[in-house]
Amino acid sequence: MGSIFKFKQFEVDQNGCAMKINTDGVLLGAIAVQQQPGNILDIGTGTGVIAMMMAQRYLSARVDAVEIDPSAAAAAAQNFSHSPFADRMRVYPVAFEKFAATAKYDLIISNPPYFVNDLKNNEKRKELARHASEDFFGLMLRNAASMLHNNGFLWMILPVKQAEDVVVNAILYKLHLSVVIHIYSDKSKQEFRRIICLDFDSSKLLKEEHVYIYQSQGEYTVQYKKLLKDFFLAF
Repeated sequence: MGSIFKFKQFEVDQNGCAMKINTDGVLLGAIAVQQQPGNILDIGTGTGVIAMMMAQRYLSARVDAVEIDPSAAAAAAQNFSHSPFADRMRVYPVAFEKFAATAKYDLIISNPPYFVNDLKNNEKRKELARHASEDFFGLMLRNAASMLHNNGFLWMILPVKQAEDVVVNAILYKLHLSVVIHIYSDKSKQEFRRIICLDFDSSKLLKEEHVYIYQSQGEYTVQYKKLLKDFFLAF
């Protein structure tokens, strides 16, 4: 099997990326929404797949992407340049905490590294892509809050415990939970990921949903297929 992953409107070459396309990323890209965003930022873009999903959905949006791994950043830049959205996309090969935004964003999205204080992977680049230091999420929330428009949204996908911690810490930066989506492999399994949406409006009622990926072994649910039908060739 080659390194090229083909979507309906674009292709992703995963060569040079420590972390490949995965369910977390495509689910977040399919679910995260904002009404007519002008500027979008993808933090830790990796292959660039989420950023390109955003560019496909929002035809007039400019999409910036930040990636700390130089090799992955180069791969994302190449994927962007080969896409139909090339003139609206740019990748910045820098750590997010050093990224200097030139404009406010309507939508910030991230499938971030999430193993805090966990055993480190022996492969250094994969470790960088998957592991976060203790202060990573605090810095990320602070910087994201400073870059968001007043009516902007920050969407993230995380393991359950990290998602709960982020929601608590987000209050420090006046960000409040407005949407939570519980992700399950199937109805017999416990929740293994959580998609959260944060914004500055503390008065909104919380929206809560549950998403199941598999109906049975090897068979996707109608719900999952509907979410990905605009992107996956198979659906």
